[in-house]
Amino acid sequence: MDEPQPELRWAPLPPQPKKTGKVWLIVGLVVAALAIVGALLFFFLPRGDAPTPTDSASPSPSASSTPTATPTPTSSPTPEPVQTPQVTAPPVADPSIQVFRERVSGWLGDAPRGLDIIAGASGQDALPVLDTLQQDAQRLSDALPPSSIEQQWREGVSTYATRLTQLRSAITDGSGVAAAVEAARSSVQQLRSTAGL
Repeated sequence: MDEPQPELRWAPLPPQPKKTGKVWLIVGLVVAALAIVGALLFFFLPRGDAPTPTDSASPSPSASSTPTATPTPTSSPTPEPVQTPQVTAPPVADPSIQVFRERVSGWLGDAPRGLDIIAGASGQDALPVLDTLQQDAQRLSDALPPSSIEQQWREGVSTYATRLTQLRSAITDGSGVAAAVEAARSSVQQLRSTAGL
């Protein structure tokens, strides 16, 4: 025979007990601990107001009529001046022509393309490209060439920078741009041949 099964009913669960009292107790303990630590630090750390030394009473000079001898100054030997060693920078190593060529090849390779863009541009549109070429000319001037081509390199870079300045004037004035581009192009070619490119 089947035994009767108990009837299952769903009932709401009893509410959880509130834990706010425990939370406030923990917060209170933390605050009290911090206050105690702060008070200990306040009382036990040294502060800048140390007691100043007081003048001790010096014995008053006695009224005696015995003259005292004043000490005569003795000449002490003057110390010898110490010479500080002079530090000179080591001489800069002369770069090889191959290293120098690799350093400047990018700037010298971009110059003809930039001049082509300037020749095809109209008016003020060419100025940003010219700004880039003048920055590259400054970098070329800062590059240390081998001593075998230094004089020729310095003169060539100076000529190229002058040609770029003249090109800027021609663009601003709106006349003679083609001739200024060709003058700058020939100075770039001179630099390329000096560097062996």
